[in-house]
Amino acid sequence: MRAKRSNPLWSIVRPRLDCFVALLLAMTIAATPALSADTGFTNFVASLWPEAQRAGVSRAVFDRETRGLEPDYKLPDLLLPGRPKTGAPAQAEFVQVPADYVKEASIARLAAHGRTLMEQHAATLKAIEQRFGVPGTIILAIWGRETDYGRYALPYDGLRVLATQAYVGRRKDQYRGEFIEALKLIQNGDVTRKNLRTSWGGATGLTQFLPSELSKHGVDFDGDGHINIWTSVPDALASAAQQLKNKGWVPGLRWAYEVTAPGSADCTQGVPEVTKPITTWIHEGFSPVRRQRLTTAEQAQEASLLQPEGIYGPSFLTTKNYFVIKEYNFSDLYVLFVGHLADRMANGRPFVTPWSALTQLRSADVEAMQKHLTRLGLYSSKLDGKAGMQTRAALGAYQKKAGLKVDCWPSADVLRAMSAGR
Repeated sequence: MRAKRSNPLWSIVRPRLDCFVALLLAMTIAATPALSADTGFTNFVASLWPEAQRAGVSRAVFDRETRGLEPDYKLPDLLLPGRPKTGAPAQAEFVQVPADYVKEASIARLAAHGRTLMEQHAATLKAIEQRFGVPGTIILAIWGRETDYGRYALPYDGLRVLATQAYVGRRKDQYRGEFIEALKLIQNGDVTRKNLRTSWGGATGLTQFLPSELSKHGVDFDGDGHINIWTSVPDALASAAQQLKNKGWVPGLRWAYEVTAPGSADCTQGVPEVTKPITTWIHEGFSPVRRQRLTTAEQAQEASLLQPEGIYGPSFLTTKNYFVIKEYNFSDLYVLFVGHLADRMANGRPFVTPWSALTQLRSADVEAMQKHLTRLGLYSSKLDGKAGMQTRAALGAYQKKAGLKVDCWPSADVLRAMSAGR
């Protein structure tokens, strides 16, 4: 049987045909929507439609903004099946010592630019203070701390963040609502999808609001018909001021007073529940720095003791407005930064008492301390690895009970003592 003769033309066409088929296949794969590999997320987002409809989101907006929406599984603090648990990134407010967080170089730089902005937005700031009772320096300081006066570009696609957090985050119910509020912002024309940039936790705008907070406290201060905290400085600052007012800001009241603590001071008193008139603290030996003379009205104000480094570093008598700022970000160091920056814009001076050279224990070690203190009945707050007011006071109580030096600071020595005591 004779072998067939090969076709010279086919030998030329065949390789080219193979290449064309391979190219066509590659194009088909590339054109396949990425969401096809994650039908669970796609179905979840679709399931939010009835809730969004009840909130007033139109079908057209819902479909347009969710079409092609993909999850971002690289976000921190997600609960992903089959993957190791990832915690939230360590916030600087909770893992840095005060000297690193309330850094003089940062305060001085932001205060200098803040004074320029005070002049630039003088009329707006005056009008905001007249309407809400919040000084312009305080809201400028919040703007400076949150986004470096708008010079820090938020890195994430906000709608994608909120949908992912609602799907596999640790606070799913909260983020369902945030996702729908974000759709309403887009529908209202307050922000475009492109400009809705957020942190990994979903906070957005020059002054960092979650969408639900913006719906409660947002202000159209420039009168253009939209609450725009992304590009309108008046709206962003007025919204921050209204949030503080709504949470209890007292006009004319300072946020805190730096004081020199007496040697006999009991650092376990440094909790919000222990309040006394400032005049009482003064009689107990807590002296306002630089021999500052307080008015009769100021001395009558109730205040709490704050010692961010236990018996080391500066001490403060904090007023109600201190805790109002803390509603914006639940961190003592955040409030110290904002309050001190506001003072420095008004030509205030650095703290009199310098921060110490203390080091911060790992969050896991602080959490181990909290667990031990809980077992002893000395601590009843969250096990979060953060050395806040309640943790420091509980440590002081433990130190008293164990016959240790009472300094209300989570140190390696105290951790060793607890481990030995087990």
